[in-house]
Amino acid sequence: GVGSNKLLAKMASDFEKPDKVHTLWTSEIEEKMWPLKVGDLLWVGKKSVEKLNSYGIGTIGQLANTPQAALEYMFGKKAADSMLASARGIDDSPVSTVESEAKSYSAERTFAEDISDAKALDRELFKVACVVAHRIRRDHFSAGNVSVFVKTRDFISHSKQRTVSQPTDVTAVILNEARKLIPEIWDGITPLRQVGLGVSKLTHDVSLTLFEDENMAYYRQWDEDYDRKMVEQEKKDRHYRDGKSGALK
Repeated sequence: GVGSNKLLAKMASDFEKPDKVHTLWTSEIEEKMWPLKVGDLLWVGKKSVEKLNSYGIGTIGQLANTPQAALEYMFGKKAADSMLASARGIDDSPVSTVESEAKSYSAERTFAEDISDAKALDRELFKVACVVAHRIRRDHFSAGNVSVFVKTRDFISHSKQRTVSQPTDVTAVILNEARKLIPEIWDGITPLRQVGLGVSKLTHDVSLTLFEDENMAYYRQWDEDYDRKMVEQEKKDRHYRDGKSGALK
């Protein structure tokens, strides 16, 4: 959908025929949008549609030409202003070109051969925990929620999540929270094809506790060493890709 603003672009993206690519410019509103049912207008809910229909307002065009005072009588000023603006194709909300912050991070591993051994699964869980924890530290986040999922050889998935006592970016803490979930989603026997770990409820704030694990200093040093190795590896990978790209030129 392509339009003069976000509202019109979204409306155009919902058009189905004759193909899947449509425009809805301001000059096309009367022809393309106004004949549509009022329920097709963005942000007009079922209850509002029923009330509008009861007053003989069945299309977006009829809504667009309804007197402001009449709509205010039915819905109040704020809702009336919003409905009229939308029906007339008016939308001054900005288009954001800034990437929004992540709401969650996850990683998974698919095994070359199915796993039915608890220790083998724990090693794979450790690997994905390292990846996820590194990513949130890189982006200066801590996570308040940890989730785990496994997939069987029959492609049946099982998942579980838990809230941690305080937001964390420490690999060992995230891994231990994930380990607690495994018995809830896996019987320890059924062969598994894949394991995944995710974190959410992200925050930039890190709360400290008086009862912090006595091994935390070791855990954090381990994470620093891991992050440093990852950064070095990423630099090597970029250098390798740039070298191959130059060779292709």
